[in-house]
Amino acid sequence: MNAEESLGRAEELLARLEAARKQLEETEDPEQAIEVLQELATLAKEIEGELQSARQAAETNAADA
Repeated sequence: MNAEESLGRAEELLARLEAARKQLEETEDPEQAIEVLQELATLAKEIEGELQSARQAAETNAADA
């Protein structure tokens, strides 16, 4: 996967993260809030992974140039 694809994936995940954050703000059910918080944590880890992949791909491309 190249840097551009990783960044695109990260942007998609950020949109999902924002939607989950909004859902968390709107819920009053503690159990649902816990589920949403778990989803937020998972999305944050996935975003971090995509950003690391993008960074590595960009560094590889820079080294090859």
